Amino acid sequence: MDEVLVRLKVQLDLQEWPDVYMFKFIVPNDSERLAQVTALFNESSDIVMHPSKTGKYISVSAKELMLDVDSILEKYEQAAKINGLIAL
Repeated sequence: MDEVLVRLKVQLDLQEWPDVYMFKFIVPNDSERLAQVTALFNESSDIVMHPSKTGKYISVSAKELMLDVDSILEKYEQAAKINGLIAL
């Protein structure tokens, strides 16, 4: 686990779970990558997308009920495999 995820884990361990967690990503405006990002979440997730001014990128915010900290970190690890994705 990289240093950023270790710091995030420390912060998230202070909260009580299950709870709703908001993921925020920026991805290139490409249908394949957008499909990969949305596939990370289930049908009950609240997903909102906004294009950048130039249209080159899409910001993706997703709220999902997460059961524990490890499931959040796992989702970030899956997202890191998407080429060009930036996690906020």
